[in-house]
Amino acid sequence: MELASNLGFGILVITFLAALFGIGATVYSISKNSLAWVESARRVMLLAFPLLTLVSICLIILLIGGDYQVRYVYNVTSSTMPTYLKITAWWGGQAGSLLFWSWLLAGFSAAATLRKWDQEREFQPWVILVSLVTLAFFVGLVIFIENPFVRFWQTENGNQMAAMFQPANAYPLIPNDGRGLNPLLRHPGMVFHPPMLYLGFVSFVIPFAFAVAALATGRSDDRWIQITRRWTLMAWLFLSIGLVLGMRWAYDVLGWGGYWGWDPVEIAALMPWLSGTAFLHSVIIQGKKRLFKRWNMILIILTYCLVIFGTFLTRSGVISSVHSFAQSAIGPIFFVFIGITFLVSLGLLLYRWNGLHSEGEIKSLLSRESIFLLNNLLFMGILVICFWGVVFPIVSEIFTAQKMTVGAQFYEPATAPLWAGLLLLMGVVPLSAWGASTVKSFGKSIWKPALFSLLVPILAFILNVRNAWALVAIWLVGFVITITLYDYARGVLVRSSGKKENLFLAIRNLTGRNRHRYGGYIVHLGIVIMALGIIGIEMFQQQKQATLKIGDSVQLSGYTLTCTDLYEINPNDGYLIGEAELSVSQGDRYLGNIHPKVEYYFDAQQTRTIPGIRSTLEDDLYIILLDWEAISMAGATFRIFHNPLVIWLWIGSGILILGTLVAAWKEKPSTLT
Repeated sequence: MELASNLGFGILVITFLAALFGIGATVYSISKNSLAWVESARRVMLLAFPLLTLVSICLIILLIGGDYQVRYVYNVTSSTMPTYLKITAWWGGQAGSLLFWSWLLAGFSAAATLRKWDQEREFQPWVILVSLVTLAFFVGLVIFIENPFVRFWQTENGNQMAAMFQPANAYPLIPNDGRGLNPLLRHPGMVFHPPMLYLGFVSFVIPFAFAVAALATGRSDDRWIQITRRWTLMAWLFLSIGLVLGMRWAYDVLGWGGYWGWDPVEIAALMPWLSGTAFLHSVIIQGKKRLFKRWNMILIILTYCLVIFGTFLTRSGVISSVHSFAQSAIGPIFFVFIGITFLVSLGLLLYRWNGLHSEGEIKSLLSRESIFLLNNLLFMGILVICFWGVVFPIVSEIFTAQKMTVGAQFYEPATAPLWAGLLLLMGVVPLSAWGASTVKSFGKSIWKPALFSLLVPILAFILNVRNAWALVAIWLVGFVITITLYDYARGVLVRSSGKKENLFLAIRNLTGRNRHRYGGYIVHLGIVIMALGIIGIEMFQQQKQATLKIGDSVQLSGYTLTCTDLYEINPNDGYLIGEAELSVSQGDRYLGNIHPKVEYYFDAQQTRTIPGIRSTLEDDLYIILLDWEAISMAGATFRIFHNPLVIWLWIGSGILILGTLVAAWKEKPSTLT
C-alpha cells in the first residue's frame, strides 16, 4: 500500500511539472509563432489524462484496500462500507474530489485538443493555455494543500502527525478502522450526482477556452461558437442531470419532504446553469442575426467564473451546508484565482470590445430576437437574486460579526414571477418570427392555441383547485404545451402534405432535419412538465405529524395510514435499522404498505433517515420516521406529507435529457428528401 501512496503522489508531481512546462511552451509558441512548441504543449495536454488516471487508480487501490494509515482513506472509508461506496469515496471528500475534478478536466481538455485545427490554427495555443492553467491550478491544490496521499505517523514520545513522508524518529500509525463516509453520502446517488455536476462544471471550461482564444486572436466571427456548440450543450446537459439527481437525492435521503431547500451549495450549482442556459439561447441569435456578440462573451466568461466560484463555495468552508466540505485553507487561493481569471478575461473583452459590434439590429419588440433578449434578462434577474442570497450572509458576517441565514422565504417570492415569465416566453417564442413581427400577425398565429389552453385551468377549477395563483401557474403549463405541440403539428402537416409523406415519416424527417429547433421544443416540454411537478408540491403539499402505536391510524388528504408494525434490524454491517410498516388505504380500498426507516451508523455515530414513499402519477405519500429512541411497541412519531404531482418533476427531467440529446445530434443534410 505504501507503494501506491508514493507512486500516486510522485505521478501527481510529474503531472504538475508537465503542466507548468506546457504553459511555458504555449506562451513561447505564441510569442515566437512556433508550431513546434504548440505541438509540445498539445502533447503535454494529452499526457496529463493518462498520468492523472494512474494517480486516481493508486487512490482507488488505497480506498478499496482500506489503508487507514492514509489520512484521506481513514476519513472517508471504513471496513463496513461496500466496495462501490469505497470507490465513490474518491469524490466523497475534499482532496479526492479535487483530484477527480482534475482528472475530468484533463480528459475533456485532451479530447478538445484532438480535433482537427486546420481552420482554427490560431485558436490552438490559447485553448491549450487556458486548459493547462486551469489544470495546473487544481493539481497544485491537490499537491500542496489537499494531498490525498498524506499518511499518519507517531513519534516515540506519542505525538501524532500527518505527513507525506516519514518524519525523523517517527513510525507508521495505522488505525484499526476508518471513520467512513457521512451517512447522507452512503446512497446510490453518490455514484451519479457528484460526477454529473463535475462533468457539467468541467465541460464549460472548453467553450470558455475557445472564447478566450477568439478574443486573444481578434476573431469576431462566430466560429468559436460553432466549434463549442456541442460542448456547451453537453455541459448544460450534465449540469442539468446533476441538479436533478441532487433534487432526487435530497427527496430520498434528507427527509424534509421536498426536493430543493435553497441551500447555498445547491444555488452555487444552479447559478452557472442559469448563465449557461442564457448563453445557449443567446448564441442562437448570434448565429442567425449576428447580434449579441459582446453579450455572449460576457455570458461564457460569467459561466466559467461561476463554475470556479461554486467550487470555491463548496470547498472553502465559508458557508454552512449539508453539501459543503469542512473548513479548508484553499479558500483564499480559490478567491485569488477567480479574481485573476475574471480580470484577465474582462481585460481581453474590453480590448476587443469595438471589434465585437453587432452586425444587425432588433427591428420589432415582438420579434424572436426581442423575446430571446427578454429571456436572457429574466435568467440574469434570477441569477442576481441567487448570487445576492448566497453572498449576503458572508458579507453580513464580515461587517457585523453575525451569521445570517437566507432561505426559501427570500428566494421563492423573489424568483417566482421571473420563472413564470420564462414559462410564458417558452409558449410565445415558437410562434414569433425572425426580423419583424406585428401585433396583428402575432395575434393571428397565437389566439387559437392560447384560447384552447384556457381549458386547462377550467378543468383544474372543476377539480376543486381554488388557489388563484395555482390556476395561473397551471394555465402557463397548459399554454406552453399547447403552443409547442400546435407549432410542431403545423410543421408535420405541412411536410406531410408537401412531400406526400405519411405522418410517421413526416415526424421523423422533420425532426431529423431540424434537430436544433425540435430538440429545443422537447427540452421546453420537459421543463414545463417539471414545472407541473413543482407546482403540485409547492402549492398543494399537505403534512401532518402524529405519534402512532401499532394499530393506530391517521388520515391525510383522503388517505388512511395505519401503523401495523415497528421493529429493529441489525444486519451486522456496521449499522442498525429502525423501521416501521404502515398500511395505506383510500376508503375501503387497500393500496399497499410503506416502510419508513432510520439507520444508525456506528463508525460515524450518525443517523440517516430513509422516508417511505408511495408514488403514483397523481401524488406521493411521503412518510418520515422520527425519534430513533421512540421505536418500540409503545409507538413512534411520524411526519407525513402528501405531495401532489411531484412525479412529473422526474418524468419531465427525462424528457429534458432526451430533448438535449436530440438537439446535440448531428442534423441530416437539408437537401435530402
